[in-house]
Amino acid sequence: MSLFVDQSFFLSLIALSLPALILGYLEKPIAPYGSLVSLIYVYLAMGKKPGALAFLALFLAIGYALDRGYLAVRMRWGRKTWLYRIFLFASILPLALYKFSLAVNWQLHLFGFLGLSYMTFKSTQIIIQTYDGSIDRVSLWDFLYMNLFFPVLTSGPIDRSQRFSGDMHRVLPREDYMDLAGRGLQKILLGAIYKFALGAAFYHLYTNFGMKTDPKHILVYFYGYGFYLFFDFAGYSLMAVGASYLFGIETPENFKAPFRSLDIIEFWDRWHISLSHWFRDFVFSRISMGLMKTKKFKNRLTVAGIAFFINMGIMGVWHGTSPQYLIYGLYHGLLLTLTEVFHKKSKFYKKHRKEKWFKFLSWGITFHLVFFGFFIFSGRFMDLIKLK
Repeated sequence: MSLFVDQSFFLSLIALSLPALILGYLEKPIAPYGSLVSLIYVYLAMGKKPGALAFLALFLAIGYALDRGYLAVRMRWGRKTWLYRIFLFASILPLALYKFSLAVNWQLHLFGFLGLSYMTFKSTQIIIQTYDGSIDRVSLWDFLYMNLFFPVLTSGPIDRSQRFSGDMHRVLPREDYMDLAGRGLQKILLGAIYKFALGAAFYHLYTNFGMKTDPKHILVYFYGYGFYLFFDFAGYSLMAVGASYLFGIETPENFKAPFRSLDIIEFWDRWHISLSHWFRDFVFSRISMGLMKTKKFKNRLTVAGIAFFINMGIMGVWHGTSPQYLIYGLYHGLLLTLTEVFHKKSKFYKKHRKEKWFKFLSWGITFHLVFFGFFIFSGRFMDLIKLK
């Protein structure tokens, strides 16, 4: 079974959500039942692949041991940077091994199971925030439920452990829960329209009318693929958030009208928000602070530029090991750097940034820069270069 894709999934979601609705209406805890439902969906999604289930169990055991282990180390020995880095490296290692096994085309993909990347983000975030001192408790149930929570199991959005645990253990008043469930159903319906109507229409457009190499067909692909990518992923995210609401978890939104962005910085504050904000908080800001502490770079724009390139390069490789993903990441690293310099240094920008004509021009440029990024991401740009 594929979550949020197969008809069987939606039929089962209707049936399995009813007890959650009853529990919410009666003002009873939903998390114990939600844990059971999540285990059911894990089995339905991976049950035919015993190897994947074994890797999932191993990953969860390692992740929990590392999170609890580092908490004990942190409480006993304090903020020892070298110990923190060992635990951080170990928490990322399963994902790195999986990416490496794909790159070298091993038949046995180490830790190859659905949702590995997103679970790694959650587990690693606990270690980082434990190091910061903002986490002083790691519960086994909280850890397992956060990682196996079925609406976000395969493709996010990425939740934060403290926020998730707060929702998990609360019991909403009846009126508040019914309002949450109602909004959840609306999101599921809107997400279905996005993914199965609009996304499917744009997929049909670019696959059937955009595959030739003349300029007209390339333009069809250029715009068709970009809109397909948005409606397909935003549709899934809406359905995942909506299903979370039915089980009492207010999973954060993943998209916020990204094509209204006036610059690339704003775009990354609206596109795949849970991922971009995770990288902003736990990669970009850490690299920036580290570079500032070294005092090798006195110019803050230089520090920001280096951090943007490293941050987006890592994000690109996270998407996949093919060259287009790294190029996509570095492309956005360049755009973010240029945008930051333009905002901080340009008198023209400071003079006109609030004027309507400037906003419209900025929107148009940003829109097409974003779609060219999607064009790179799709691999089509690389194919066209090879043909030449």
